[in-house]
Amino acid sequence: MLKFKGVCRSLRGGTPSPKNFAARRQKAGIAQQLPNKYLNSALKPKNVAMKSSTGKFWKQPAIYILLLVTGAGAAMLGDRLSVSQLRGNSGDSGQRAQQPRLQLPPNTKPQASKVLPPAALSGDGANVNFIVAAVAKVGPAVVRIDASRRVKPGNRAPSPEDFFGADPNSGGRGGIERGTGSGFVIGADGLILTNAHVVEGADTVNVTLRDGRGYQGRVLGADQVTDVAVVKIEANNVPVVAIGNSDKLLSGEWAIAIGNPLGLDNSVTAGIISATGRSSSDVGVPDKRIGFIQTDAAINPGNSGGPLLNASGEVIGMNTAIIQGAQGLGFAIPIQAAQQVAKELISTGKVEHAYLGIEMATLTPEVKEQINKNSNSSLRVSVDRGVAIVSVVPNSPAAAAGLRAGDVIQKLNNQPIIQSEAVQDFVQNAKVGGLLQMEINRNGQILNLSVKPGSLPVQKVQ
Repeated sequence: MLKFKGVCRSLRGGTPSPKNFAARRQKAGIAQQLPNKYLNSALKPKNVAMKSSTGKFWKQPAIYILLLVTGAGAAMLGDRLSVSQLRGNSGDSGQRAQQPRLQLPPNTKPQASKVLPPAALSGDGANVNFIVAAVAKVGPAVVRIDASRRVKPGNRAPSPEDFFGADPNSGGRGGIERGTGSGFVIGADGLILTNAHVVEGADTVNVTLRDGRGYQGRVLGADQVTDVAVVKIEANNVPVVAIGNSDKLLSGEWAIAIGNPLGLDNSVTAGIISATGRSSSDVGVPDKRIGFIQTDAAINPGNSGGPLLNASGEVIGMNTAIIQGAQGLGFAIPIQAAQQVAKELISTGKVEHAYLGIEMATLTPEVKEQINKNSNSSLRVSVDRGVAIVSVVPNSPAAAAGLRAGDVIQKLNNQPIIQSEAVQDFVQNAKVGGLLQMEINRNGQILNLSVKPGSLPVQKVQ
């Protein structure tokens, strides 16, 4: 470096004469230290010195540039290796990085691969949630039910079938009425739970499993009062659902509905449990005797009879009803109640429901005032709490026991009663022909009566 800089400075200052050069050496006191070859090179003509310095000038910068380029290249290569290692350790990018690459033989063109159906839970691991797991667990046990029956002209009345898959143009003029609903397998020997309105009165019932297998179904029994039915197919080792506990549901829990809405098989919707214990009058089906689960999981025509699941993939209800013109209002039959009805249908083909034959209303200050101010009725109520009997059906068990309109039920089997739903629960759980002990208030007087429930008359489908 010193020799190179020294030559450059000599060139910028011109070529010194021998006389001046010797004088400088003496002045610096280094004349004896410099070799003669440096003197000789300084005394050479100018063009020779230029040739020597030019050769040294381009070599050393070239080395610097080469070193810079080499260093930059090494840095870029190291950065690429670091990024590859990071990708190999993260997400599905890492999965792709670890997969072996297909090596094609020479002169072979790539061929289009066949698309295979995905295996259970084979999606992106980061997006597999409890809903996916629940559907994978229960989905194979959910079935599609296609039912048809011959009806007479004018015999078709509005029913839940209008909302769950029946052909709206098929009944009023007579002919064949067809409907599509859902169901789920509760027994490996081919026992299927569904809604009564899906299969009741059907001439043919066709059941299709999720894997595409089809069977002719046989209705073991259908109960109009609870809208529960059991269908049997001749099959073995059929996938079955897991049963949860509908008695311990809380509002806000997750709810997952599976079914075949509008013919779209195996559709899944999700929401929450909005409420429990909704009465049949709340839902708009006063002829039913069941406390419904309310959910905002989307339920549409064709979902009827399909399962409502909890977050663990257990069946907690059977989807059955919606309210026309409302959104986010779906209703399901609690699975414990449906199972109880199903057991009777499997063993006897029918369900006997206890019956009193009264119309009743829960007393509140507003209801009491409304009853007492009705000029068109002689009915008067003197108490503020209890269940008022509004009317009594002639020749019914209630009439036989001596109950009258205007009586207020205050106790059943020594249990205080303040809501009409409690009376309905007592009657529903009572046995036909058994006894219910009832305490009533009649015009301020306390009476105790024994009522023997009869069997609820059920209107048959025409």
